[in-house]
Amino acid sequence: SFSGPLAWGTVALSLVLGIGLFFLLPTFLVGLVDHYIEGDLLSNLLEGLVRLGIFVLYLWAIALMPDIRRVFAYHGAEHKTINAYEAGVELTPAAVAQHSRVHTRCGTGFMLIVLVIFVIVSTLLGRPAFWLRLLSRVVMIPIVSGIAYEVIRLAARWHDRSRAVRIIMAPSLALQQLTTREPSLDMLEVSIASLKLVLRSEDLAPADATPHDGHQDAPLEPALTDQIPNEEPAHVL
Repeated sequence: SFSGPLAWGTVALSLVLGIGLFFLLPTFLVGLVDHYIEGDLLSNLLEGLVRLGIFVLYLWAIALMPDIRRVFAYHGAEHKTINAYEAGVELTPAAVAQHSRVHTRCGTGFMLIVLVIFVIVSTLLGRPAFWLRLLSRVVMIPIVSGIAYEVIRLAARWHDRSRAVRIIMAPSLALQQLTTREPSLDMLEVSIASLKLVLRSEDLAPADATPHDGHQDAPLEPALTDQIPNEEPAHVL
């Protein structure tokens, strides 16, 4: 089973690759031409654009893989199920299928917000020596992630009440078109079963997970992997 040293090793490798690809590589690439750039602001903005470009290109590239497209379909099923639950409708595949496959509290949107806040915070740090710049990007990750988490929580709460928030969150929702696909009915059944398990484990719903009044948020990105058939493993983003 996927546990113990294998699981921890996989997580550690994923973290190292993610930090290297999305946080250190952009800094390194900009560092190659930094002596041609006038002004700290322009240097940090260019680094931020490179970082965003690498992130979007990465999502686009993996979306071309058949196995990942199936993962993204489960991702869409997850969002549809959460949207249906929060709307207070009956959790059946047919009913859930009518809901949107994007969600304001998506991990894809969270990552995008992290990268945008990274640009803002980076401009406040100026343009230190190259090795300090690399070190600062690693140190900033937990701080910026905490800020992004609070931003996405507030945005989800005010999304339906504020036009300004909807405009701010529009890029996040648009990016989810890359990381979600329309799911099949059997995928929706998996997602519904998974959400019910999460709700029961957190004492948020009775065993049958009957719909609520629509005022309580579902858990952020509940895991689906326990319910996906073993021959088709997938990991929720």
